Amino acid sequence: MTETSGLDPEDRKIVTLARSARARNSVPEGAAVRDETGRTYVAGTVALDSLRLSALQTAVAMAVASGATSLEAAAVVTEADTAPEADRAAVRDLGGTGTPILLAGPDGAVHTTLTAG
Repeated sequence: MTETSGLDPEDRKIVTLARSARARNSVPEGAAVRDETGRTYVAGTVALDSLRLSALQTAVAMAVASGATSLEAAAVVTEADTAPEADRAAVRDLGGTGTPILLAGPDGAVHTTLTAG
């Protein structure tokens, strides 16, 4: 059993979606966020010559572009040990300082939960 088995089903869902985005698109990171209505937004890393966004920044941007006014939670599947400040700031801007960010490894096991603050 991975650590995701102890998660709330809705949190487990966004971790699974983030992991799928990473694998499907062969990108360094996959992310998913859940808005105040329970809708989810899934994204991978964007690495164009003219635009660079992390997976989490992209997922937050997708939520905003779709009309979300707040976030309940975010998940990132990455090999990194923590979320960069720019990622936390994007979540904080939409969800507030207490919004949880679940960090999972490529296997989908959550190793850290931090807040956007």
